[in-house]
Amino acid sequence: MLSTLRIKNLALVSDLTLHLQPGYNVITGETGAGKSIIIGALNLVLGQRADRDAIRAGADQCSVEAVFEVGKRKPIDTLLEENGVEPCAEGQLIIKRTFSAAGSNRQFINGSPTTLQTLSQLGEHLVDMHGPHEHQSLLRQRSQLDALDGFAGLLPLRKEFESAARLCRSIEADKAALIVDEQTYAQQLDLLRFQTNEISAARLQPSEEAAVDQDFQRASNAARLLELTQNALDVLSEADNSLLTQSAEIGRNLHELQRLDPGATEVLNAHEQVTSSLRELQAALGHYSERIEVDPARLRELESRVDLLQSLKRKYGPKLEDVIAFGESAKQKLHNLEQRDVEVERLNAQLAKAKKEVTRIGRDLTAQRKKATPKFSKAVTKQLNDLGFAQSPFEVALTSASEGEDASEFQFAPNPGEPPRPLRAIASSGELSRVMLALKTVLASEDQIPVLVFDEIDANVGGETAGVVGEKMLQIASTHQVLCITHLPPVAATASTHFVVSKRQHEGRTISEIQLLDRTQRVNEIARMLGGQTEAARKHAQALLR
Repeated sequence: MLSTLRIKNLALVSDLTLHLQPGYNVITGETGAGKSIIIGALNLVLGQRADRDAIRAGADQCSVEAVFEVGKRKPIDTLLEENGVEPCAEGQLIIKRTFSAAGSNRQFINGSPTTLQTLSQLGEHLVDMHGPHEHQSLLRQRSQLDALDGFAGLLPLRKEFESAARLCRSIEADKAALIVDEQTYAQQLDLLRFQTNEISAARLQPSEEAAVDQDFQRASNAARLLELTQNALDVLSEADNSLLTQSAEIGRNLHELQRLDPGATEVLNAHEQVTSSLRELQAALGHYSERIEVDPARLRELESRVDLLQSLKRKYGPKLEDVIAFGESAKQKLHNLEQRDVEVERLNAQLAKAKKEVTRIGRDLTAQRKKATPKFSKAVTKQLNDLGFAQSPFEVALTSASEGEDASEFQFAPNPGEPPRPLRAIASSGELSRVMLALKTVLASEDQIPVLVFDEIDANVGGETAGVVGEKMLQIASTHQVLCITHLPPVAATASTHFVVSKRQHEGRTISEIQLLDRTQRVNEIARMLGGQTEAARKHAQALLR
């Protein structure tokens, strides 16, 4: 259910928080008081495009926040996970939408940034709106088939059919990949054999690239490395005035210094340490120079290996690991193609079995849909009769491309004597809204969308029918949360929670506000809707509430 809707700086609203209740919530108020702002705000958090002209004059940005109590609903949890959105904490889904006059537009689900497309997808699981607005899901043929299957209890069987059909498509795709013309088959074999042989012949190791690069750099610079090493050795020990020669001269002086002054031992020790380090450096340079080999053949070998690795990476992947993985995949594809006849035979057997299962389930599904169609039509027609459409039949046209692959088209004849037309072709929003109410009443126990919004569906309704509309709202509210905007007292009187929207002046500005009414305030509001605060109107209001 929708528990909280907060609106800031939208149209005439400065800062409004609406705390909705379970069951039947009704919103009333004078024309132009701002009732439509509530619907507009809800549309915004459900992904509708933002109109920057709707930002309250003088404000920089507008924001709408909605809190839904969703519990644990797998479709919603799956949708959030697929879109990288934080999961619901304690079964609470929080949606926030902000947009500014400067053009920025941001939306969040549970604190995670998201897209309008994700909001729209999520909205299809949360709210169904009826009236001159969007989210009229039952106008879509797919949703109409959902409704028929829900009424007939066929949703589990349909899932079986869809699963069997997916398996068929998967097997057919595998088979199509194998069955090609002989020229293409030969080309694929040649290509896969070449790729497999090329990668296999390279005998790649995942970690070899760094070592090969290092060896290549050393081999290509061998002459220069020897030159630098020999220069260092000359300075250190081999030149006439080398460091070790000079160190020996320093040592003789320091020994004489110690003889004259025993306190100079520390200086002599320091010299011995330096001399020892120089001899260690001499040894290290000698060992290093022994490992350097100017070998043109080895250099050519390393250069060839580096070129090979670079060539394979350009062809098969940015990294050596990708090249190895590509080779394994090509090897498997080659094996499958070489075993084509055996594999095709296996797939044909699987496909025959899968198609047989699809046909069996599809035949059963279509038959049960045909059986349920007249019952469904009769149930909806009865509800429409209650809503003032006497002698206005409702029908379901069911067509089948193949068994199980059915399409449904809801048809209705609002005017006696006229032929039924598709529901989506009905011009009058008042007629369409009452059809929706009839459908929702029939489907209340099967419909999985938790929040139903009816925006002035009682347009052009009056008298006894208005009372029936209110009763049906209350009936639907036993299994859903209902939010209804109405101008009819009988529709408002049946609600369990009643809000009124009003306008007032504050500091020279007009502000829309919403108030939850108690029993006495409801009497006053319904009396106003009946025509004024007369004693007769108040008594009538009290009678309606009773």
